[in-house]
Amino acid sequence: MSGLTLLLVALGVSADAFAVSLAKGLQMRRLHRSDALAIAATFGVFQAVMPLIGWFLGSRLRDYITSVDHWVAFGLLGVIGGKMIWESLHHDPEEAAEEQRIGARELLVLGVATSIDALAVGISMAFLEVSIVSAVVLIGVTTFVLSLVGVVLGQRAGIRFRGPAELVGGLILIVIGTRVLLDHLGVV
Repeated sequence: MSGLTLLLVALGVSADAFAVSLAKGLQMRRLHRSDALAIAATFGVFQAVMPLIGWFLGSRLRDYITSVDHWVAFGLLGVIGGKMIWESLHHDPEEAAEEQRIGARELLVLGVATSIDALAVGISMAFLEVSIVSAVVLIGVTTFVLSLVGVVLGQRAGIRFRGPAELVGGLILIVIGTRVLLDHLGVV
């Protein structure tokens, strides 16, 4: 997997975290740096750890499914991307307008919720030629930066970017899954 493709994967799986960060920023009347950093760090860590867990699980199952690995990667990335696109078209633009400080419990729940997609991406990476360390670092750093930017943008500009961010992230994952399948089948 090329560096550009890996960056696109990182951007794709970071879209949910960006969207949630945007929404959390919207709830802030004032930008709370500690909350912004806590959100970005939590999402960055979860987005980095989940693909590692997925990769580990996928690596253990490799011998059993190598003949269909390209279909597994295509299916997982397609389903994840489709889910993100569906959510981008069916979100409520009138989400919470009251200011709330974010708590540790909420951060953990949001961290897990936004990183489930990254777990599935990690499983698919086990079947591809990917340096998992590079992938984990790139996904974690990308998510941290995008989440921090999301909180700031949300606080300043509102939630109007949530749908497009999830839509683009979903499309990116579907394109990557299709490319993996076409590469393996010898079409591309």
